[in-house]
Amino acid sequence: MPIIAKILGYLGLIPFLFYPLHMLLDLQWLTSMQAQIAFTQYSAVILSFFGGIHWYQAICEPKNSHQLYVAMLPSISAWLSMLIFDIKITLFVLSVSHLLILMYDKHYLRLPKQLVIAYTKMRLILTTIVIVCHFLMIWSV
Repeated sequence: MPIIAKILGYLGLIPFLFYPLHMLLDLQWLTSMQAQIAFTQYSAVILSFFGGIHWYQAICEPKNSHQLYVAMLPSISAWLSMLIFDIKITLFVLSVSHLLILMYDKHYLRLPKQLVIAYTKMRLILTTIVIVCHFLMIWSV
């Protein structure tokens, strides 16, 4: 796996880590509501990014009939959760959605053999941290 991909993947955790720490430490840089909104929006964007991976693969190298449909689910679930639910439920739905797309990736994403172990390990670490951050946000709301 290219080192730049690893670096960018881990740098992508900064907003996930910043907002819960901001809330828990009561840093006063942002209001509580601003931190909640920013965290939720960032989570939705990242979730949509993972759907895009499947969209690309379903178009270029279709592996099954449902991948193109599943590629849309992260964006739709993120958008609907932000429209319909209160912040705690939205954060919970987003965290579950991150877990579900990781599980789907593990079973259906077809990567070159030299990437499978590195990508899967990195995604497991990143997603675990992301889910923990979601629950810290839920706890701090």
